[in-house]
Amino acid sequence: MRFYRPINRPQAITFDLDDTLYDNRQVILTTVEKTHQALQAWHPRLANITPQDYDRVRLLVEQQRPEIVHDVTAWRQATLVSLIQRVGMSLDQAQAGAAEVMTVFHQWRSAAHIPEMTHRVLAELAAKIPLVAITNGNADAEQLGIAQYFTLVLRAGPDGKAKPCGDLYQIAEQHLRLAANTILHVGDDLITDVQGALVAGFQACWINDRQQNLITASSARVIPHLEISRLDSLTSLL
Repeated sequence: MRFYRPINRPQAITFDLDDTLYDNRQVILTTVEKTHQALQAWHPRLANITPQDYDRVRLLVEQQRPEIVHDVTAWRQATLVSLIQRVGMSLDQAQAGAAEVMTVFHQWRSAAHIPEMTHRVLAELAAKIPLVAITNGNADAEQLGIAQYFTLVLRAGPDGKAKPCGDLYQIAEQHLRLAANTILHVGDDLITDVQGALVAGFQACWINDRQQNLITASSARVIPHLEISRLDSLTSLL
């Protein structure tokens, strides 16, 4: 544990989900693979669709609807609809196909393994102070088996603009009814989590479990209050 700024004892903690509470890398790879297979299998006209085709249409959707980037689920669904339409299917057919493919996506997206240490740490912290989850992703806390530790789960898109925008931090602050500088946000991303939290007035904890160097990291813009390499280090703050 490394301290870079003076820190107040946290009265509440907000957590990022993906790659903060569990390793999300293989989950994403598997989810993308299974979802693409489902897309190709949905109709013969889609059998030769490539991941590159998907990426090109995804970029077009972003250009046409830039606000959609704050809701990665809506962005994916809109991309699928557009992609299916491009092979000559009607809008109704495209929406039906996209819905079926998204069912496969959600099945795999929240199939992450939650380490026993994560359960133990969250349970210990939640017994002392309120915890809130703040995610830009679309993993389901219920399906992950961790929703019981949080008094609120906030997701970019349905609940506001994605981090590092302040929307989700402000909602968390209002929910907790605490001063922002008494709330500690914990996350693995130096921009969305550390920069976003500090701009919102929160204290920021960077979880660095991949042996990065804060000084040389290309995404470092501001200095967090503290840096940890293991989640269970947080229990010593309370």
